[in-house]
Amino acid sequence: MTGPNPQDADRPNWAPPVLHGGRMEAALRTLELEVRRRLDGLLQGNHLGLVPGPGSEPGEARPYQPGDDVRRMDWAVTARTTVPHIRETVADRELETWLAIDLSPSLDFGTAACEKRDLAVAATAAVAHLTRGGGNRIGALVSTGENLVRVPARGGLAHSRGLIRKVAETPRAPEGTRGSLADVVEQLRRPPRRRGLVVVISDFLGGTEWQRPLRALSARHDLVAIEVIDPRDIDLPEVGTVVLADPESGRQREVVASPLLRREFAAAAAEHRAEVAAGLRRAGAGHLVLRTDSDWIADTVRFVVARKRRWSGGVA
Repeated sequence: MTGPNPQDADRPNWAPPVLHGGRMEAALRTLELEVRRRLDGLLQGNHLGLVPGPGSEPGEARPYQPGDDVRRMDWAVTARTTVPHIRETVADRELETWLAIDLSPSLDFGTAACEKRDLAVAATAAVAHLTRGGGNRIGALVSTGENLVRVPARGGLAHSRGLIRKVAETPRAPEGTRGSLADVVEQLRRPPRRRGLVVVISDFLGGTEWQRPLRALSARHDLVAIEVIDPRDIDLPEVGTVVLADPESGRQREVVASPLLRREFAAAAAEHRAEVAAGLRRAGAGHLVLRTDSDWIADTVRFVVARKRRWSGGVA
């Protein structure tokens, strides 16, 4: 669907920088500084990240103490000793994170503060920041529907910066190119990788064939899905005649945005988003929604804090 160019409007201070055109180098520096300043500031030095707090590898069992997470109960030891025990976990100090990043033509769109593509790059920078440190490594599969780019998993600040730049500089696919998120997710299973974190960044428009390979990944990896949406993905404006366009097929249609059409569009969009959310829950994935008309860093912080509370047995 056509819409105003986000660069023409006054951009709010929370919007990610425009990551195309002749300002790429300055925009990437601005993005890195903003992620580091605001994420660290809003998380108040608690070192909250996307990694499960105490670790994910089974450790020794010990007697239950008030305040322990009951989900860590070791029922076999409890039955054997008749005393409640929990199973502690041992932190794996070297985390390997893989990102599956969807940059198909439907991401080259935005009617609010930025394009969805800019938000996908910003989310990549946030994940790189939240998983850095120690011997951690990060890699990525970037798909435009036309091409698939693999960035090997490595550690270090220079590599993280290079990965973010690679994503930001990925050429746009021609209009009419259809992407397949299921194929990208499937690529993460071949060859099998060490247990770690998988982050899928997409607008999740189109079919939901990605559910099966994502559930298969959940048997070995912790999963996070970052859904990037624009207001016009879920609601038609009341503007009379509007041109609807499918960037992944190239088809366009001029319609009158009548109240009935707007209601039907909103209902269909809500049904699809509910199906996406249900599929992600079934896969055991954390679900972060980032919008082009919302403060994406504040939304990320709320998501990270909620995950931390769930790991500690609190209420999100």
